Amino acid sequence: MKFLLDVCVSSRSLEAFLVGRGHDVLSAMTIDPRASDDRLLALALEDQRVLVTEDKDFGELVFVRKLLHGPIVRLVELTVDEQVNGMAELLEYHAGVLTGAVLVTLTRNRIRIRR
Repeated sequence: MKFLLDVCVSSRSLEAFLVGRGHDVLSAMTIDPRASDDRLLALALEDQRVLVTEDKDFGELVFVRKLLHGPIVRLVELTVDEQVNGMAELLEYHAGVLTGAVLVTLTRNRIRIRR
């Protein structure tokens, strides 16, 4: 699977976890640390990557502005270790939902999937 990590979730731990599981990971830090959310959304869609972020603004882009998008995973108020554990759980039990226009929200107690 291909991932694009937003600047706010571009930790070495999360990137190393995903790469270690054989995933193709691109960090916004290496593209442009100041890239707009619109640009990241378009880049992820164009390159068929799952966009991983903490930024709630993507909900507005998707649900209010109705921008085209691929899968988005939003990590809410998680430490780096919790981000890694949450992504591990998501990939183990729900990897099949990470296709098409879906927004997945991960919190400490819940995985929410919205199409």
